[in-house]
Amino acid sequence: MKDKMSEILNSIPKMEENLKAIRDVLLTNLVMLGEIPSPTFHEQPRMNFLVNRFNQYNLINCSTDEIGNGLGILPGKTGEKNILLVAHMDSEYAEKTDHTISIQPNSVTGPGVADNALGLAVIASLPYILEKLGIELNSNLVLMGSARSLGAGNLEGIRFFLDNTDINISTGLSVEGVRLGRLSNSAVGMARCEVHYWVPEGYDWTQFGAVSSIVTVNEFINRILEIPTPNRPSTNIVFSSISSGRGFSKVSTEAELKFEIQSESEEMVEQLLQQINNIAIEIASKTASRVVVKELSRRKPGGIDFSHPLVTNARRIMEVMDIKPRITPSMSELSAFIDAGIPALTIGISSFETIEKSAESVKIDPMYKGIAQLISLLIAIDKGYCDEY
Repeated sequence: MKDKMSEILNSIPKMEENLKAIRDVLLTNLVMLGEIPSPTFHEQPRMNFLVNRFNQYNLINCSTDEIGNGLGILPGKTGEKNILLVAHMDSEYAEKTDHTISIQPNSVTGPGVADNALGLAVIASLPYILEKLGIELNSNLVLMGSARSLGAGNLEGIRFFLDNTDINISTGLSVEGVRLGRLSNSAVGMARCEVHYWVPEGYDWTQFGAVSSIVTVNEFINRILEIPTPNRPSTNIVFSSISSGRGFSKVSTEAELKFEIQSESEEMVEQLLQQINNIAIEIASKTASRVVVKELSRRKPGGIDFSHPLVTNARRIMEVMDIKPRITPSMSELSAFIDAGIPALTIGISSFETIEKSAESVKIDPMYKGIAQLISLLIAIDKGYCDEY
């Protein structure tokens, strides 16, 4: 019996080579999108550019919605299925950050290039790329830049779209700039939180237990570290950042801590969050300080099985391309697909070259391999090879 995937797999080397001809278009879109500041809740300028690109490529239903997602549909020959490709538009970099992007012989460097200007540039360039390769799918491709994804955005853009669209989405792909080889078919449960400590005006620094907010937060962290976390279900508490203090000879009166609870069990996330809330309140009561624990975002665990045809064929494509799969749970738009019951994956396009505090750098040559991987997977989905029966 002939392998259904063989024709797709055999075509990959030629496709990867042909993709080098689209370098200028891809990098132009990457620079143009990346140089538009797009912090969470302020994505409209970047969305406007994306939708304009969709219009230039003659997509249908080019539009935005109440949340600020940017959408366009590349119609298929039959339109029997709808495949949703999404890349988040927001970035962790503030508007005041210098967003200048520089192109070197084999890398692109700038704030947010990896997360996620490159992923968005691939979405913006895909209609042009498919046309140049002479590829026409039967399925409709719904291309979307999602708003309000990161941090307090809590995937609001993609969730709003999936909750309100009349389009029946058969399969979803979340496109991230990095890393090539990333293959996420599941999401971990997660609660992302901020803790704010501060002391009121007229605070009595002579009272027993009175300490600066730095010491208070340090005590808070130590108490959290004492909480036992199980190996099964796999559970972890990650401290992301801490800020406090105004300089020498000044007692710190405010502090902020950011952390994430991650677990394969939703119940474990809830249990740990309650324990941490209790610790915060206890420490605050002992020191007469004030505390607020704020939950910024939440994810539910879940996903498709490792044996699902979508995962299996994605791995086969990577194997043919000598890409080593990085099977890791995701906290991207994949979580929203899982909640909606839509089979989906998250994949990466290129590789990091360097990561700096004020900039990111991605390699150019691996981009062709990453895009060939994406298009090959799209063809397999379109032909029904990734459907679960």
